[in-house]
Amino acid sequence: VDMGAILGEQLLHAAKIMEEQVDEEIKQLENMEEDDLEVIKRRRMEAMKKAAQQKEEYLKQGHGEYTEIPEEKEFFTVTKNSENVVCHFYRDETFRCKILDKHLNLLARKHIETKFCKINAEKCPFLCDRLKIKVIPTLILIKDSKTRGYVVGFTDLGNTDEFSTEMLEWRIAQAEVIKYNGDLMVPPDQAKKSSKTNFVGKKAMRGKGKRRDVDESSDDNDW
Repeated sequence: VDMGAILGEQLLHAAKIMEEQVDEEIKQLENMEEDDLEVIKRRRMEAMKKAAQQKEEYLKQGHGEYTEIPEEKEFFTVTKNSENVVCHFYRDETFRCKILDKHLNLLARKHIETKFCKINAEKCPFLCDRLKIKVIPTLILIKDSKTRGYVVGFTDLGNTDEFSTEMLEWRIAQAEVIKYNGDLMVPPDQAKKSSKTNFVGKKAMRGKGKRRDVDESSDDNDW
């Protein structure tokens, strides 16, 4: 059996199908009335105008930047005015809070549809008690003034301080408070590790000894 000939025939067949599809699309465009094209153009313009207005509204509400909520009563104003909110409960002396700050600052610029903010947990005891915030750092994910989930410490981020911004983005997207185009079933950092293989298809190992999957020296603060 000439496998090369068979493969070539299959490729020609696939190319023919694609060519027919393109020809059909061109034919449809040629047959469209001028009024139809005008309708499509008008709809696109309306969509662009609506998107611009929505962006302007987001910016008025402080979206697009990572800001601090000065006092706990302001927290309720923020969650009322913005449909999607990601709020970081932090403490100044907790190192991992500074790690989150770096990633959240980047995500705030990327996801203008969501309000990214932080609040000092020591200045809002009533709010922490009401929301059952017991570990610092904690992210609370809010949609339509309702809590959709929490990110407590770094457990959901691979239990490491070295997680990527994409990993945090993926975790936040689980609560549907940001627009996300990736695969919600596969953590980005896990996918990157899986792709790092040696020439025989096994995961590359660094150093010797038993691999530690869990960071036993977690410095999450219970309080």
